[in-house]
Amino acid sequence: MIATQAKLVYQLNKYYNERSQARKAAIAKTIREVCKVVSDVLKEVEVQEPRFISSLSEIDARYEGMEVIAPNEFEVVLYLNQMGVFNFVDDGSLPGCAVLKLSDGRKRSMSLWVEFITASGYLSARKIRSRFQTLVAQAVDKCSYRDVVKMVADTSEVKLRIRERYVVQITPAFKCTGIWPRSAAQWPMPHIPWPGPNRVAEAKAEGFNLLSKECYSLTGKQSSAESDAWVLQFAEAENRLLMSGCRKKCLSILKTLRDRHLELPGQPLNNYHMKTLLLYECEKHPRETDWDESCLGDRLNGILLQLISCLQCRRCPHYFLPNLDLFQGKPHSGLETAAKQTWRLAREILTNAKSLDKL
Repeated sequence: MIATQAKLVYQLNKYYNERSQARKAAIAKTIREVCKVVSDVLKEVEVQEPRFISSLSEIDARYEGMEVIAPNEFEVVLYLNQMGVFNFVDDGSLPGCAVLKLSDGRKRSMSLWVEFITASGYLSARKIRSRFQTLVAQAVDKCSYRDVVKMVADTSEVKLRIRERYVVQITPAFKCTGIWPRSAAQWPMPHIPWPGPNRVAEAKAEGFNLLSKECYSLTGKQSSAESDAWVLQFAEAENRLLMSGCRKKCLSILKTLRDRHLELPGQPLNNYHMKTLLLYECEKHPRETDWDESCLGDRLNGILLQLISCLQCRRCPHYFLPNLDLFQGKPHSGLETAAKQTWRLAREILTNAKSLDKL
């Protein structure tokens, strides 16, 4: 049994060094190429409208504010300034979302975003995005990369297609620190020892983001408060929780397997599903010794089996917001195909570690 385990860990490390590192290098190269274009477009936007200042920055050859959705799909989070005169309201009526409401009607004129405040005092995510979309469309026509970049039509999101190969979504956002959403108040669960008080404090200190984007939990609902709502995102807190042990290596392998074998029509599975299930696996195995390099095979198998279960039940709860289902709006047939494909993958890895050479 131990020999089999050791063989699997050896093969996974080999897979990580050959496949996952190659994937990382290829994506890093793509990001550099994509960021040149996006930075140029955002520079033009800033000239027209100084409130939209690019927050895309390169730190130690890594770009801050850039999320990889898939090898050819990215999201840039553009942080906006000054949210001061608004109250953050998340009463749970819009899963995964919150609204920003004027703390006092008299402060309307004090807001940097005065023309995007609705009659009922909400700062409208949709109105800001709509204005931003117009500015980006104009910037695309003026920027020095106009021959290789164009706007993606038929969406309220701000999306660029670059060299016909890559899609980059640019999402206006507010960074929130010093508060924690009420809808995430049940975290951490009192009876679960992971992540422990120190790391909980660190994660909460990272805060969260409010994104102006279409919220899949609201699809089909169109009351004004809902279209004005902002989507909650916890990227920095999640990354903080995955800092130690073989967690990041495990995630890197999962992303590589997803890109190579679970990139399916309708995209039922993305990298964020993998990250979410890894966080749940950390709760199931709370001791740091469970995340020693020698346990890599067990942890990976556990996550793949959990993924199959979620796909079969057609439900994958968000880690911090369990009322939010990350499979909502995904076609059932796509989830079924993904379940079968994940099962094939897990069975192959479980029964024959050497199969990783071909995966």
